[in-house]
Amino acid sequence: MSTGPAFKRLPRAVREQQMLDAAVKVFSRRGFHAASMDEIAEDAGISKPMVYAYLGTKEELFVACLHREGTRMMQAIAGAAAPDLPADERLWRGLRAFFGFVGAYRDGWAVLYRQARGEQPFATELATMRARLVEVVAGMLDHALRAEGREVAGADLEVVAYALVGATESLADWLADHPEADAEKTATRMMNVAWLGAGQLLSGVTWCPPTD
Repeated sequence: MSTGPAFKRLPRAVREQQMLDAAVKVFSRRGFHAASMDEIAEDAGISKPMVYAYLGTKEELFVACLHREGTRMMQAIAGAAAPDLPADERLWRGLRAFFGFVGAYRDGWAVLYRQARGEQPFATELATMRARLVEVVAGMLDHALRAEGREVAGADLEVVAYALVGATESLADWLADHPEADAEKTATRMMNVAWLGAGQLLSGVTWCPPTD
């Protein structure tokens, strides 16, 4: 009679999500190099060979985690900001969705923006996701400007989008480290910082350095 562990038969998609949940948790806690497939399998309640059979090597598993968490984040943001809303409400809803993701999936955020940042080829995957996020923000700003009958050079829009994304990521790191912090309140703080600048941009107000 076999004395090995018995695993409940589940649909493949459900089992894969269990594995990814466990992997995100372990990767966020240990980092890519220190994380072991044994620990991931144990956390998922399955055998290690099953992890390899479903999701491949540790590197492939990490990339799968990046894709899932990145997709969750982008879908949350894209689904929150309807194009027919005023510019400030679009930005607010996007920020609220973004910080809502970070608050709900702190381990996912850690994998996306901490563990992957300095590791190739994962840093390239992250850079691609970040570029898409910058495109979304730049598109929101461009849409708002055109609604006001104004246009801004593409390079200027890209710079502002990068600045907003960078500041938002930094505050998201703070939120991830403060589990007691409220995600919506954090989004409101970021909105106050961001909209004071973006609102001025939409109004055509710019700052110029003093002349010597």
